[in-house]
Amino acid sequence: MAPLAAVLLIQQVRGSYAIAGLVTGAYALGATIGTPVLGRLVDRFGQPRIIGWAGSISALLLAALALAATGGAPDPALLAVAAAAGLVAPPLVAVMRGTWRVALPDDADRRAAYALDAVAVEFIFVVGPLLVGLLLVTTPPAAPLLVTAGLLAAGTLGYARADAVRAWRPEHHPDDAGGAARSPLASPGVRAVLLAALLVALAFAHVDLSIAATAKEALHDPGKVGLLFACIAGGSATGGLWYGTRHWSRPERLRMPVALAAVTVGLGAVAVLLGGVQGVVRTPPLPTLAGLLVLAGMCIAPTLIAISNLVDALAPRSRLSEAQAWVSTAYTGGGAAGTAVAGVLVDDGGPGRGFLGAFALMLLAAVVAAAGQPLWRSADPAPVAAELPAPVP
Repeated sequence: MAPLAAVLLIQQVRGSYAIAGLVTGAYALGATIGTPVLGRLVDRFGQPRIIGWAGSISALLLAALALAATGGAPDPALLAVAAAAGLVAPPLVAVMRGTWRVALPDDADRRAAYALDAVAVEFIFVVGPLLVGLLLVTTPPAAPLLVTAGLLAAGTLGYARADAVRAWRPEHHPDDAGGAARSPLASPGVRAVLLAALLVALAFAHVDLSIAATAKEALHDPGKVGLLFACIAGGSATGGLWYGTRHWSRPERLRMPVALAAVTVGLGAVAVLLGGVQGVVRTPPLPTLAGLLVLAGMCIAPTLIAISNLVDALAPRSRLSEAQAWVSTAYTGGGAAGTAVAGVLVDDGGPGRGFLGAFALMLLAAVVAAAGQPLWRSADPAPVAAELPAPVP
């Protein structure tokens, strides 16, 4: 909700999408820098102490941004406040991985929890924009961002008080004994996963902007943007639930390039349907477009689950929060950069060309996942030794 509410508020009070984009870009840049730093602090001082304070300060800064914008503060002040709010935005997605390991020690239970977590993320991306839109037409201009700040403060403080959060401690590894563990970025396997995550984020940014352009330019009805987002998010939620309820015998590293390839095929089909290859804007049948978006989304959540699980398996045990924070940084930075590139593609060849860019980036991510297999073999679960029969007296 935060970036969308900020864009709409700044555009309304300033009358400029350019200024609104700069402000939200400053927020994203701050989050890109701050997330791995906060993740490292969590590994050192624990979750409640860092997450509670970070969420409270970020919420106060978002509220200050709302009041400053409506109060006529100069643009540099808005940029500074937005960057500061992003800098201390709590890395909840990263640190929750550790909390799940405390709450659910069993691997099968935890896989199901990760699937539910991925489904919750898709739910957020559907409901959050709808809530912002509802507040925008029923409340004063600053209200959406103020409500966002309130939700952030309440959520982080409530999370910090949970028993599993307070019981969490950084895991230690034999290699960590006698000195500090190496940075997660020192691992070639982690770097390969982060590269794939960055490409996925770039592709998703293309998809988001292209869906918005599809509703307006291809379907000639901006009101259908929510329906289109719901289709791809609903497909992802369904795929995540299916993925989390299955027992997989093959290693996760082998499933990741397959999931990426499936998303790639779906995005390519949408690009062709919208005329992206020819660089023209076509008006497709809505049921066909909706069905392809659902199919394209089916393997999104499984891909995100695989990325997080691989980082968990490859990173030093005492720096897992920092490692997951780098995943969040890849998503945030890739999303900000991808939106800018996608805008150029859509202006040049319509929403289909934007989907074509997403197709190319997702294909490259699948290639990286296939090439990274030798680096990820250490993430395979250890074979379970067969139980020998008791000796006969």
